[in-house]
Amino acid sequence: MNFPSKVLEKAVEEISSLPGIGKKSALRLALHLLRVPESQGMALGKAIQKLVTDIKYCQECHNFSDEDICEICSNHKRNDEVLCIVEDVRDVMAIENTAKFNGKYLVLGGKISPMEGIGPHQLNISSIERKLNEGKVKELIFALSATMEGDTTAYYLYKKFKEFPVTFSTIARGISVGDELEYADEISLGRSIVNRLPYNESN
Repeated sequence: MNFPSKVLEKAVEEISSLPGIGKKSALRLALHLLRVPESQGMALGKAIQKLVTDIKYCQECHNFSDEDICEICSNHKRNDEVLCIVEDVRDVMAIENTAKFNGKYLVLGGKISPMEGIGPHQLNISSIERKLNEGKVKELIFALSATMEGDTTAYYLYKKFKEFPVTFSTIARGISVGDELEYADEISLGRSIVNRLPYNESN
């Protein structure tokens, strides 16, 4: 692809580095930004800069946050006794959109996957242990994807923490086997949270 401008070429190169965007789509986006008012392009640039420099991870649950403690963890109306374990921040957003859950979350930051070189020590499992040691949590919900890696992660967590005086549950399989949580529709996901099942070694 030949470019009349090195500046345009660099912009297309950076935009096309984003997932799901090829060179042609990146060029269309770059040309669109050149057609809109300059203030609109500058606002986008500032928003991206703030995204990179200002966003934080909640010290309690590892969700994205503007402050050291996110709005969910600092909300005293949320139930401290129920802790929902998810893989990714996108899963928190998906469950919150159902408006069916009033507990709190712990974002693992992934799932155990030997094929990808991801082991337990690379996940935020120590944060679960810290919360259990505080004695407030009465139920752990495994809201993990219905994949082999998700099931392996849930089993590992159950084995590690089964001596704690807590109830273990897992979201009902209204989510198809093999599906990632973030792609589930809100109704199915909401029902899966409400109708969660006891978790044991046979799950």
